[in-house]
Amino acid sequence: MLVIGTTEAAYMLGINCQRVRQLLAERRVKGAYKDGREWKIPLYKKMVDIIPGTRGPKGRWRHRLQARPTYIHVNKHIIDSNRNRRENQPVIKVDRAKHSKYCHEVEITGPCRVVYRPHQPLCSGAVLWIEVEQSTRVITKLYG
Repeated sequence: MLVIGTTEAAYMLGINCQRVRQLLAERRVKGAYKDGREWKIPLYKKMVDIIPGTRGPKGRWRHRLQARPTYIHVNKHIIDSNRNRRENQPVIKVDRAKHSKYCHEVEITGPCRVVYRPHQPLCSGAVLWIEVEQSTRVITKLYG
């Protein structure tokens, strides 16, 4: 059985690490155990299994793997604006299933491909982007 840590579990569930640790403290992550100082979380059907709470609102994490790939593209309008105004706004857009995030640096830890389609742009209008598989982890960094 494949075992992952809290950071990978947070990425798969689409929530932050602190919320995963809170669920672990409440014993709501099925099969999770602590090995020294690290949590080991088993995967069931390639996904983390969370036991639902008895009270309060329903959990808002992913229950199955992300269906569409992650898209990464550079916003040239923000680059021009940064150059003209001498600012440092983030220009790289990481587009996941329902969420998008701007950042300064992206690290891709697995397979990806660069796509150029001038006649079939994305919804945002991008014609050149990087397509990352759903199982690949994408680490974003923001500089102040």
